[in-house]
Amino acid sequence: MATRGFTGRPPPAEARARLPPGQHEVKDFPILQIGPTPRIDLLRWRFVLYDRARPVKSWSWDQFDALPKTKWRGDIHCVTTWSKFDTLWEGVTVDDLLADATHGEPPTPYALAVSFDDYSTNVPAADLLGGRAMIATRYAGQPITPDHGGPARLLVPHLYFWKSAKWLRALRFTEADEPGFWEESGYHMRGDPWREQRFRGD
Repeated sequence: MATRGFTGRPPPAEARARLPPGQHEVKDFPILQIGPTPRIDLLRWRFVLYDRARPVKSWSWDQFDALPKTKWRGDIHCVTTWSKFDTLWEGVTVDDLLADATHGEPPTPYALAVSFDDYSTNVPAADLLGGRAMIATRYAGQPITPDHGGPARLLVPHLYFWKSAKWLRALRFTEADEPGFWEESGYHMRGDPWREQRFRGD
C-alpha cells in the first residue's frame, strides 16, 4: 500500500470537520490492493457465513441478489491518508444477512472477513450490526467494478477502509479477535479513523 502525497490549499472549514486526523480529501477513487485483481465468475460465486469453522449458510449470486437491499451515502477514509466524501453504496446489510441465516444474532463477538484472493481482516461483531456495515454490490448506482472489489465487498465505512475487504467470499464469526492480513503486519486491530488507529499501539 502506497501513501498518496498531498499539497495545496488547506480544505475549507466544512471539509475539515469531516476529515479525521491526518486525512485529506480526494476527488478520485484510489485503487489499492495487495495483488492482482481476481476475475470472479458470477455463475460460480458463492458467499458463505460461518459460525467458527461450521458453515451456517451459503448463497449463490442470484440468491444473494434477492436479499433486501439498503443504500448508504457517506464518507470513507483510507489508512494511507485519503478520504472520499459522499460515496453512494448499495448492498445487503450484515443485519439482513444474519436475519436470513441465523434469525439476526451474531454467534460470536468477532468476525473475520475472507476474500477470494485470500485477503482477510478482522472486525468486531458490534461494528457490523445496527446498519453500520453491508456487503456492497453497487457503487454510485452501478455494479462495483472488479478493481474496487466487485462483485461484492464488505463496507464498514466508520473504520479505515482496509477493513472493507474487497472480493468478499465469506464472513467467519470467531470467538477471539483473530488478526487478518494487515493486522498481522502491525496494523491496528480495530482501525477507528477518528481515533487515528492506524497501527498497533495507536
